[in-house]
Parts: sequence; C-alpha cells; structure tokens
Amino acid sequence: MRMLPHPIAQTRFWDWRLAAKSILGFWLFYYLTVVARAFLTKDPGTILFNRSLTLVVGIILTAAIYVTFAYLARTASLKRRVVIGLIASLLAAASQAGIFVAADRFLEKPQEEMRFTSQEGFSVVETGNTMRIERGGQAPLVLTWPRMGQLHRRDIFKYAADLTVTWFFFYAAWTAFYMAMLAQADALRAQRRLADAESAAQAAQVRALRYQVNPHFLFNTLNSLSSLVMTGRTDRAETMLLALSTFFRTSLSLDPTADVTLAEEIDLQRLYLDIEKARFPDRLQVEIDVHPVIEQARLPALILQPIVENAIKYGVSKSRKAVIIRIEGRPLGDGRMLLDISNRLKHGGPDKLPAATHEGTGLGLANVCQRLEARFGTRARCSFGPMATGGFKVSLTMPVETHA
Repeated sequence: MRMLPHPIAQTRFWDWRLAAKSILGFWLFYYLTVVARAFLTKDPGTILFNRSLTLVVGIILTAAIYVTFAYLARTASLKRRVVIGLIASLLAAASQAGIFVAADRFLEKPQEEMRFTSQEGFSVVETGNTMRIERGGQAPLVLTWPRMGQLHRRDIFKYAADLTVTWFFFYAAWTAFYMAMLAQADALRAQRRLADAESAAQAAQVRALRYQVNPHFLFNTLNSLSSLVMTGRTDRAETMLLALSTFFRTSLSLDPTADVTLAEEIDLQRLYLDIEKARFPDRLQVEIDVHPVIEQARLPALILQPIVENAIKYGVSKSRKAVIIRIEGRPLGDGRMLLDISNRLKHGGPDKLPAATHEGTGLGLANVCQRLEARFGTRARCSFGPMATGGFKVSLTMPVETHA
C-alpha cells in the first residue's frame, strides 16, 4: 500500500531548531553571568574552566529533557506534560549534581583570596581549598578543606541534594518555557488546521458539485433511464429517478464545513451506488459492512464520494465481468477507526481488473487526504494500492469522534 504525503504532517522532532535555540540561549545566558563574575576575581581562568563543564553537561541534559518530551509528551494532555516535565527536570538536576560531585576530584579550586575578620578578632584568609587563621602573637593556623571523596557518604548525599534542588529550578524554568512554546505552536497549528479545513471543505464541495453535475455522469444516467422506459421497465426507471433526485437534493444541501455521521455518509453513497447499479445491473455488486460501534462517528461530508466514484470509473466501467464494490468500517481499539473501500472481480480466478484501476486516483485521493489532514491532523492516515488477490483498495484511518 502506498502512503500519500501529508503536506503539514510533522515528525517527532519537528521543532528541534526552536528547542536548540532556547537551550543554547538559556545556558549561554548562565555562562555570561559566570564570565562577568569570574573577571571580578584574580583567577578567572579556573572559574571559567570549571563552569565550562557545567555548561556542556547542562546543555546535554536539557537536550535530554527535550527528547523525553518528544517521545512521551508530544501529543499528551497538559497535565501529563507538567508531570513529565517535573520528573525530567528533577532527574536532570540530580544527574547534574552527581556529575559535579564525581568531577570534584579533577577540578582545581580558584586561587581567589578572600579575607575577613572573625568576631573573635582573628584574620581569616581563604585561598582555594585552604584556610589560614592568623592569630596575634601566634603562628597562623592553616586548614585544608577535604575533597568531596573524603567526606562521609551522608555528607556527600546532603551536598548533592542541595545541588539538585538548586539546579532543579533552572531546568524547571526551561521546561516551563518550552511547554509555553509548545502550547503556542499547538494553538497556531490549530488555527491553521481550521483555516485549511474550511478551505479544503470549500474546494471539496466544488469538486463534489462537479462530480454531481458531470455531463458524462448525467448523460449515462439519463441514457439508462431512457433505456429502462423504452423497454417497459418503468419500476426500475422510477427507482433510479428517485435515487438520483434524492442524491442531488441531499448532497447539494450539505454544509461544506460541517461533519456528518458515518451512517449518513454511507447512506449517501448507497444512493450513488443505487444509481450506478441501474447502469450496470449485471456488472456491479455492492457490499457494505460497517460496525455499529462507529456508525455515529463524525467525518467530513462527501469524504468517500471521490473514492467510490473512482472505484466505479476505473473498476466497473473498464471490466466486462461482475465487480464487487466493498465498503468496510471497523474500530481499531485505540480510539480510531478504519474505512476500506475496494473493488475486485466477483469470481476471482486468474483474471484481474484492468491495470487502469489505479490511474487517475491521485488527484481525488490527494483531496481526500488533505481534508482528513485538515480535519484530524496527524491522527489521520490515508493509503491506497492494488490488493494481492486482485483489485484495488483505499484505506482511511481516523479518530472516532461522536461529538459535533
């Protein structure tokens, strides 16, 4: 089966450029504040080197949050997005703290000298990881701070927990900013989809009207009516005429921007097929099998019309043998439904429908898929192709929505 391309379909990482800019912007702003602070000291090089590790790790972990969102929260509800964002931010902050604790043994302490006088009158000088206490009339007392690995595990855990809390708010701030961007993007896409839906529906109505008043279709129908009358089969002629008038009245009264139920759409296609059966009484057989669960599902009006017409035009009209047009609908169990429209020879065997059964379907199917895309977004799917057993099938997958 072939897939028609969706003009506005998006990949999982469709916004990676925007996400990358926001990640780099957040962390570069952080690094600029570090640079400004570093050059106020006598040892800016060591500070900038140490913070460069923080910068690289932070960018990687923030990118990991973005990937997590792409896989777990791209189409999730707002509540689930918030929960995933908080958990991802907490894990990133904990990872940042763990990496910092592990890397402490390899990082040099800035040789910045800090001097102050204690309440007891001692002069305290702190340089790097040493502290010198100068006492009047006595030798100075020099203390060396232990490295992180020399502390008790409980103290290391407490220090890491403090760092986790500090970094959590930074990651949560980026996550909130990114969620706001997602919400804005969703709103803009919804507006564009609504505009596309209205435009596509207007175009579909024009196409449907062209199908309905197609001179070739009318000529064949009226010619069939004339033949029925002339041969005395007035009952069939009357039935065909009523079906034709009902079809025109129903289809012309449809609002192009409104949805109809699947049952209503199937009824309209029955009318159309009844007319065609009068033209091809010996060559057309119709099978319709729609599960009752999805009969009230709503879909764009006349969405099946171009497909059914193609099934007649490139199947029944080009074959001298009996052809079955089958419309089948069933739920998929994931909140979506599948509609299959196919044509095949009634009596299988080695013969197949003419190769032209798939010619000319591109424009009509493109219109169908554009309407599905505009109405349901990436939740809809449209595929088509020849069947292994002969004949041709079009498959439409879409959400089951029963509200107007």
